[in-house]
This record gives sequence, C-alpha cells and structure tokens, in this order.
Amino acid sequence: METQTSPKDEVAEVAELELEAVIGFNGHVPTGLKCHPDQEHLVYPLGCTILVQALNTQEQNFLHGHGNNVSCVAISKSGVYIASGQVTFMGFKADIILWHYKKRELIARLSLHKGKIEALAFSPNDLYLVSLGGPDDGSVVVWSIAKRDAICGGPAAGLNVGNATTVIFSKCCDEMFVTAGNGTIRVWELDLPNRKIWPTECQTGQMKRIVMSISMADDDSFFYLGTTTGDILKMSPRTKLLADAGPAKDRFSLGVSAIRCLKVGGLLVGSGAGLLVFCKSPSYKPIKKIQLQGGITSITLRGEGHQFFVGTEESHIYRVNFTDFKETLITTCHFEAVEDIVFPLGTAELFATCAKKDIRVWHTPSNRELLRITVPNMTCRSIDFMRDGKSIISAWDDGNIRAFTPETGRLMYVINNAHRIGVTAIATTSDCKRVISGGGEGEVRVWQIGRQTQKLEEALKEHKSSVSCIRVKKSDKECVTASTDGTCIIWDLVRLRRNQMILANTLFQCVCYHPEEFQIITSGTDRKIAYWEVFDGSVIRELDGSLSGAINGMDITVEGVHFVTGGNDHLVKVWDYNEGEVTHVGVGHSGNITRIRISPGNQYIVSVSADGAILRWKYPFPS
Repeated sequence: METQTSPKDEVAEVAELELEAVIGFNGHVPTGLKCHPDQEHLVYPLGCTILVQALNTQEQNFLHGHGNNVSCVAISKSGVYIASGQVTFMGFKADIILWHYKKRELIARLSLHKGKIEALAFSPNDLYLVSLGGPDDGSVVVWSIAKRDAICGGPAAGLNVGNATTVIFSKCCDEMFVTAGNGTIRVWELDLPNRKIWPTECQTGQMKRIVMSISMADDDSFFYLGTTTGDILKMSPRTKLLADAGPAKDRFSLGVSAIRCLKVGGLLVGSGAGLLVFCKSPSYKPIKKIQLQGGITSITLRGEGHQFFVGTEESHIYRVNFTDFKETLITTCHFEAVEDIVFPLGTAELFATCAKKDIRVWHTPSNRELLRITVPNMTCRSIDFMRDGKSIISAWDDGNIRAFTPETGRLMYVINNAHRIGVTAIATTSDCKRVISGGGEGEVRVWQIGRQTQKLEEALKEHKSSVSCIRVKKSDKECVTASTDGTCIIWDLVRLRRNQMILANTLFQCVCYHPEEFQIITSGTDRKIAYWEVFDGSVIRELDGSLSGAINGMDITVEGVHFVTGGNDHLVKVWDYNEGEVTHVGVGHSGNITRIRISPGNQYIVSVSADGAILRWKYPFPS
C-alpha cells in the first residue's frame, strides 16, 4: 500500500484557506438529512464532512474528522449530540464519531466495527448509542454516552437470515431498541447489570420481506417498517407480532425508502420512485401525495411535523408544509462528479459548472442555482462562456459541441460530430468568432462561429491521445493545448500550425498562460508543476505539486502573482508564482478535485470535486 501522509503534515507552516461555502449534499445516505431539534438547522453529510446549515441564514458549519465517506448520521433527542459513522476499506475499523452540537467539536471516536457503520440511534434520554455494523461486520453494539465506551454487543441477525440494515430506539424507554433488515426483525432488551442484550425475533408468518426503513410511534405502541417490495408492516414491540400490513394493491414503486410517524397519527412515506405520501394504517391508501425528483432517502420533521424536509438521491432538499402539502426546493447540487467550472469574463457574481448530464449556473454569493440545462444520457466534459456572455459553449462525450443561452438555457446551435471519440476540452477566443475544441482522439479543431453558421476552419492533428485542457492567448493569435499523451503544443492561430511542442513523462491535465504570456505552467499525473518558456519550449523550473496523487486543475490570477492548484490529494493550494512556494492550503474536499478557478476580481477561489461538491474559498490576498 502507498503510505498516505495526512494532509496536516503539509500544512505545518502554511496558512489555512478560509472556507466560505459548500454546495453539496450526499443524497444516497439513508436518513442522512436531519432537522436539528432546535428547528433552526439542517444537518447532512457530504463526503467525509458533515454540514450544519442554518435554515434562515446562509451560515454553514463543518464537522471534519472522518477519514472516508460518512454513511449514517444520528442526532440525540435533546439535540446535544450528533453521531456519525463512516465507510472504510475492507478489514479496517470504521469509526463512529460523537460530536458536541453547540461547540461543533469532536467529543469521542468509537471504533469497533469493521468496514462500514450501517446505522446509528440514540436512546431517548441520551444515555446510550446503538450502532449497526455493515455486511462484513454484522454486529450490533450498545455504547454508553457518559463513559464513551462500549457496554455490550452481539451479532445483529441470526445465522439463516440476511443482514440488519436499520435500527431505531424506543421513544420512551432507554432499554429497548429494534433492528431490521433482510428477512430479520428483532426487538432487543438491554440488560445493563449483566452487560447483555437479549434479542427477540418478531413473527411475520408467511411474509418474507427486506426492510429498508423503520419508524417508531411516539408512545411505543407500534413500529412501522418500509420494505423493498413497496409495502408497510406494522408491528407491536410488546407482543412482537404483526398488527397489519398494506397497501394490498398499488404498492409503492421501488420500495418504501423512508418512513416517518406523525404526532397527529398517520405516516409520511417516501418511495424509491420519488413519491411522497401521507397515509394511515390499516389501508395505507394515499391521503395526500406529491411527486419529487429522485428516490426519497430522508424525511425529517421540524418540531411536531407541521413542516418537514425531504432529501432525495438526486441531492435535492425540499421543504414541505404539512397542511397544504406543497414542496419548495431549498437546496440543490450536483449528484455526479463535477467535470468543469468556469466564470464569465469580468464578473464573479455567477459561475457555471457541468457534471454528467447537466450544466448548472450558480449565483456565487447566495449559492443558489439559477439555471439548469440537461441533455439526458450524455456527459458534459468541459464548458466555457463566450466572452460577450451571450452563450455557454459545452463539450459532450457524444462528439457534439452544444451552445446554450446563459439566461434561459435555450439551445442555440449544435456542431454535430465535432470529434470522433467525444469532445474533451473547449475554449473560446476573445473576439467571439472562434471556438477551439479538443477531442478524445487527440485532434484540435478550430471552428468559425458566424451569426447563423458554424464552420470547421482547420483540424490540427498532432496529439496522439485525448486533449485535456485548452487555453487561448489574449490576442487570439496563439493557443496552448495539453494532452494525456505527454505533450503540450503551442499553436499559431493565424497560420493554423504548430509553433512549439513540450514533452514530459506525464499525462498533462492542466495548463495556464502567465498573464504576460511568455511562460506557461503545466501539471498532471506526475505531481510536478512545470514552468516553460513559450518561445522555445524549454523547461524553466519544476516544483513538487503534491505528495500524493495527480494535479487536475490550476488557475492563475490576472496579475500573475499567485496561482492555485487542486488534485487527488483533496487539497487546494495557493502558490506564489515567482517564489514557487505554497502560501495557503485549503482542507475540505473529500473527493478528488477535478477543476479549480479564481474568480475575476480575485474575490473567491472555487474548486469542484468528483463527489459532486462545489467549495467556495475566500481569496487570501487583498485584491
């Protein structure tokens, strides 16, 4: 195994970048979205971090501490504690972290389970925390919160049934909890004097079900189980018998992935197909229903449930008022790896990002999504704004170049079959008359963009492998293309031929012109940042860009004094161009950073990563 140094080692004498905002939410974590009992904050996971987002203001706090993706979150009834569990590599211990909510700090690390923490639940009076290990672990453990230590544990399910995947505590009694999963439903009693937990298997007769979600009534009279088959089981924890099950017809498509009991009686049910329903036992027929985007993974009540929040797999967070049952979209973000980010010329108010099938335009200060352009079943690889701001030019893996209006997202034109193996990089010239594109086969093509026409001016065939980045000189007379074949080529855009070629033993991922345009800086998979002379292609100096992992994105300020880099070590670094020294480091990403930009006017640094997160940092120097 590669020895991984912790990010902290590099950050010894370097200042930290200030993280201003995060756009992101991992919607795949079951019941990952939680409304805090203070009714003012939402708590949800994103990669390795947990975000505490104020509902009425833009304020965000971040809980950093997990070394890998967060797999479950729980908040105690009093709101004092937050617990979160993570995934880890096969055979390694997965941590549970206990956080102090008010101080926003780590209290204790609890590690016993291997591989993954499947689910967590607090007892009603904050005495115990129960945790469920993943499929490779298969055990249930009860922890004492006061002593921050394990009391007892045991296998979560019997030998001849599947794994337990959900757990819920009783609402009144600190000594009882329920686990459920594939063919198993168990009610557990905690025997504290003997440090034992005693399970009782619940009887469901002929019904064999895989449980996805679970909810307990407020008076402990019943608990409800949502299954993959799309029906709901109602069980009594006292008798351990099935009270009723339904609906008989019209089951919930793709399973009951989220379920919540209400004080007023009745259930809120979310399905894997994105249907949100209010229904009552025993018929479970929809009384009110709305259709949301993406499979529902979390339903969390604000207070008694007069208002509640719903999280979906497509990383949407909705607010729903119970009385009128209408949804309001409050947070959106990418749910796939973000491929590119770009600011329009001269303004830091907006920026655009692309991921998988959609391009999104964001309002920088408020983190709001202003526009979404979707092309189904395609992947957008790269985007650029025309300098006049009248179009967004985008590169797609089906080999087409598409242009959209930035205000409405209307398709302006398509250049069909621009490249053979998908378009991988794109850039525009400052006179708005040309688009330069790079393809997966290594061709660089120059297109003339007229009022109504788009015509191929020249195809430059030199690169042997995909073009990863294109930058154009301010004068439009020259451009540089970086490729994964280990070359960077400087092209003359007037005579349309090669000026200079740079060779290195690396897959180039990014390239930048110094603003005075006599030097370029490149980086890639060899982790080196190299400065090159444009005139003769000779290397001026090489710096070690990171200790581990490729560098995927870089950008330089308009003055050329500082530049930023980001890559597979998950760190954002600010460099002094002349000294070649790191001045600031930003720790916050939990996926590989794919691209990074400094905003016009040097207010912000925005970095995007493979886990779908967009992070906005404060630019550290006075602009």
